[in-house]
Amino acid sequence: MANEHVVGYDGMWAKPEDDAREAGNPVGELATIREYLSNYRITLGMKCEDLSPVLLAARSVPPSTLSLLGLVRHMARVEHNWFQRSLQGHRDVPRLFWSPDDNDLDFNGAVADPAVVEEAFAAWRAQIAAADEWLDGQSDLGSIVLTPRGEQTSVRDILIHMIEEYARHCGHADLLRECIDGRTGQ
Repeated sequence: MANEHVVGYDGMWAKPEDDAREAGNPVGELATIREYLSNYRITLGMKCEDLSPVLLAARSVPPSTLSLLGLVRHMARVEHNWFQRSLQGHRDVPRLFWSPDDNDLDFNGAVADPAVVEEAFAAWRAQIAAADEWLDGQSDLGSIVLTPRGEQTSVRDILIHMIEEYARHCGHADLLRECIDGRTGQ
């Protein structure tokens, strides 16, 4: 095995050659932001790889509803809220993994059902693709948009917030994955 000689690799660490993240040399502010955002998106996906629906829905410490599947649903919801509802102004589309009766539906509805798992990952990937497509046409990060709450903010601020969201939740994902099977790293 190629990783037998990697310092610190003990079989529980993620294999370095399986790391799809890029450490390029982006040119420009938007390229740098997009690389960080992309790498955090990939990190969350890597934390969820090769797990059954039961393990994906495994909760953290009670009474918390935090799970890897919940994080995927939550990030689909976050991507949708910021890129569709805020940056593009599509406030009329239904919110993902949310209801007026359950603001935490993204986590509360994360159950060990293969259809729920498939729906979560499909929604998350679709939101990432839609966000990236929209970002392809952006050049002015200082443009001001209105949030669904009517607050003014810049495209730049939302993109940096997205990096912060992923960074925080990838930390949660790291702890959850380590509790499931001991895998660390990434």
